[in-house]
Amino acid sequence: MRINKYLASLGIDSRRAIDRMVDSGRITVNNKVATAGLKVDSTDKIFIDGTSIKKTKNEKLYFMVNKPQKVLSAVKDTRGRKLVTKLVKTEERIFPIGRLDYDTEGLIILTNDGEIYNKVIHPRTEIYKTYYVEVSGSVSMTSLNKIKKGILIEDKMTLPAKAKVISSTTARTTLNIAIKEGRNRQIRKMFDLVGHKVMFLKRISIGELELDPALKPGESRPLKKKEVNYLNSI
Repeated sequence: MRINKYLASLGIDSRRAIDRMVDSGRITVNNKVATAGLKVDSTDKIFIDGTSIKKTKNEKLYFMVNKPQKVLSAVKDTRGRKLVTKLVKTEERIFPIGRLDYDTEGLIILTNDGEIYNKVIHPRTEIYKTYYVEVSGSVSMTSLNKIKKGILIEDKMTLPAKAKVISSTTARTTLNIAIKEGRNRQIRKMFDLVGHKVMFLKRISIGELELDPALKPGESRPLKKKEVNYLNSI
């Protein structure tokens, strides 16, 4: 089995994160630095940063978190910012599926299941992530159609989006917007380009998985069986 898939199956991290570890030379197999695509099995001696990995599979854990603002969607940070992984009490190593910007709140899933991470994040799945957005000013249909069709950000067009106005005044517009991508600060940049500043941004669903309204910012709960089944079905 390829090393990224094998280590992900053990709950070490996502395949993408493991690929980064391999690229940076942090993983050795049988006393040799691992290379991308290397095939391994349970008989190999695998070390990450000099520490031997556990060969037994951990119980799969899945948590829904309502991430507050000013919390980083990562497992570590050199700047000492608060991490989303610290919002869940568990002894197991868990990691977020995807990211939410530092100043964005709402739904994020934490897990130790590297395979389910790959299903949700992989571009081929084309899952819409829906956000509740408040922006400055009144958003015109012309601007809304630009966002729906795609906008050029840093020499790359965004994929078509779904957008629906909830309410609008001369001072503020509230919307639901759904996108398939997760580019850095994408929604904020999209609205900036049509002349509106994002005042508040909250992710409310990932595909059919909706944020539990009972969860306050900073709170979490284990996923229900039907929710885990949905993620596995993607």
